[in-house]
Amino acid sequence: MQLLLLAELGWQGLLLFVLFLLLIADYLKNRKPHNYPPGPFSLPFLGNIFNMDAKEPHIYLTKLAKVYGNVFGLRLGRDNIVFLNGYKIIREALVVQGDNFVDRPYSPTVARVYAGNRGLFFSNGQTWKKQRRFSVSMLRHFGQGKRTLELAILQECRNLLAEMDTQKGDAFDPTHSINSAVSNIICQLEFGHRFEYSDETFQRMLHCLSQIVHLEGSIWHQLYEAFPSVMKHLPGRHNDIFSSYSHISGFLRDELERHKENLDPANPRDYMDAFLVEIRERTHDPNDGFEETNLVMNSLDLFMAGTETTTITLRWALLYLIKYPHIQEKVHAEIDLVIGQSRQPSMDDRPNMPYTDAVIHEVQRLGNIVPLNGLRMAAKDTTLGGYFIPKGTTLMPILTSVLYDQSEWETPEQFNPCHFLDSEGKFRRRDAFMPFSTGKRICSGEQLARMELFLFTVSLLQKFCFSTLEGVELSLDGIVGSARIPYPFKIYARTRYQ
Repeated sequence: MQLLLLAELGWQGLLLFVLFLLLIADYLKNRKPHNYPPGPFSLPFLGNIFNMDAKEPHIYLTKLAKVYGNVFGLRLGRDNIVFLNGYKIIREALVVQGDNFVDRPYSPTVARVYAGNRGLFFSNGQTWKKQRRFSVSMLRHFGQGKRTLELAILQECRNLLAEMDTQKGDAFDPTHSINSAVSNIICQLEFGHRFEYSDETFQRMLHCLSQIVHLEGSIWHQLYEAFPSVMKHLPGRHNDIFSSYSHISGFLRDELERHKENLDPANPRDYMDAFLVEIRERTHDPNDGFEETNLVMNSLDLFMAGTETTTITLRWALLYLIKYPHIQEKVHAEIDLVIGQSRQPSMDDRPNMPYTDAVIHEVQRLGNIVPLNGLRMAAKDTTLGGYFIPKGTTLMPILTSVLYDQSEWETPEQFNPCHFLDSEGKFRRRDAFMPFSTGKRICSGEQLARMELFLFTVSLLQKFCFSTLEGVELSLDGIVGSARIPYPFKIYARTRYQ
């Protein structure tokens, strides 16, 4: 019977018949329920993946919101994603309905790198709750928010200033030295030691981190997420993502073995020690995530989060301060008034330095370091913005739309520290300031990042006046990956006082 049907159809007819069945299956699988968020027409199998602007996806998405509203849908390969645009609707999802949108959806990249419900950023349920609580507790125990950590940051500030001094007034790219200084802080919390800036292993790690951040926003990663069963067999830059993850994981496993050899359960020195003590001395449900592989994955997440975003923010800070020298002069004046040149800054100085604090916040806002928030998944049927969101739907909050929301900021497209100052020049907090996200998944290292940004920025501006090459116009555009990075630029760091 099958041979007779094949003979009647012929090979071309059979292929058309199979294609027809696949199209029907694709339509039924991706058919939208009543009152689902609107969006542009999508192609079968491919969806809208080739409509996305790979260079500036956040800009493309905010433009779509002007057409389809603040809650709209796109299909990217096999996945249907609902995008949220603007402060009010994102707050509704992540804060008001925070319990419903706390979990992460399935990701082929995550499944391959983390091999299960592991890590701090991508895990769900009981594992995520236990590990987040433990990591926050350990970061606090080993210094976050304490004077001991402040002293460690200030020592690294001295190392950074000394490194910049070696340039002897020549133009240089600050990325290497800033990246090394910032990463050393999380290294001390995780591993109990820092690295010399010239350490080849350390620099290889930092290179791998930068490569991941760059490539995870590329079309290569989008294609892998959409078609993993095909892309895993093909050559391309997506393979560099996994090789970089593998290299960093190997380094972390070596650190773990050294910690196991030298562990003193009565005197844990850092996050890795504390985790090993927790494994050995307490009984846990397997779903709590207290096992060595998860320790490596947690350490990977902490290392990435504690290095890249703060480094990128400091690079944007230098760029904006060079671009707007009158603002740099005001920061210099406030530093001289409050701190002077005879001592290092302290976190106790921050309340007395509202203009500098406002500048740092404005760098984070306009710099737009993480344009797109991590994906979320609806735990149950709900509504957002009047639209039906079925259980299991993937959500993507567009943080750009919050930081540039015209209804929340007076001059959203301009670098304006007055966004964070009241009429009397005092610092004011803004609800729409969400560079660390918001709700239950808000960045667990926010307090650490705030300390680093203040102390590094003030230390740099206390000693140096920054400028760039004569006749060079610095670009305020960014390279968008999983973070938004400034284009490479060179600076002069000239000592303000001899």
